[in-house]
Amino acid sequence: MISRLSLASAFAVLMIGSNAALALTDAECTAEWRRANAKGAATITEADAPRYFASLRVANKTIDGGQMTEPAFLEHCKAGLFNRAALDSGAPLAGANSFTEAQAKDRILAAGLGVISELKKDDQGVWRGTATDAGKTVKVGVDYKGNVVVN
Repeated sequence: MISRLSLASAFAVLMIGSNAALALTDAECTAEWRRANAKGAATITEADAPRYFASLRVANKTIDGGQMTEPAFLEHCKAGLFNRAALDSGAPLAGANSFTEAQAKDRILAAGLGVISELKKDDQGVWRGTATDAGKTVKVGVDYKGNVVVN
């Protein structure tokens, strides 16, 4: 028999959304901050850490003054906003893609890739181009659900 507390807890998890399930630990978030803040400054900017700023735009979060402090970074990290999303089976999926090129680029940056070429939407509705992954150029696609696929 399922208790009311168990049902309430399950409902709360569903209401919070998938990001909560992806949240990192305090130690993991602190390590992420150190990677993002290689200069050891009081704040980071998009030039310092483009992946994290793109992740916030994807999550419709605003960035005050174009800078992020450690407490703000850790809050977003613990909320799961900097984790890479799991891909849907069969991605990239064909469908009507309403993302702009800039939104598709943000998803690619948020996935940890860099140096993104001009993207073109193909006849399946998938934004396609190239990006860098660990210094290597790879083919990349962003489908209508936001799945970022590297080939």
